[in-house]
Amino acid sequence: MATCLLYNHRPARRPRFYRVEIAMNLFSEVSVLREWGVAGGEGRSVINLYGNLREASEAADTHRNRALKRGYERD
Repeated sequence: MATCLLYNHRPARRPRFYRVEIAMNLFSEVSVLREWGVAGGEGRSVINLYGNLREASEAADTHRNRALKRGYERD
């Protein structure tokens, strides 16, 4: 399991978070979990399934890089 947690600190507002996690499930599939929202609040999440680790890693990297371009950064 690998996790990347990013934050977007905005002046005069609560920070936003974005989390990407890669994990194996019981059916030998690799899942990419994405969660986002306002820190301290209820966020949203999406799980995508992939047939192998390489596809899941590439998808997770794409989501992480997109969040970094939108102003999120590692805390």
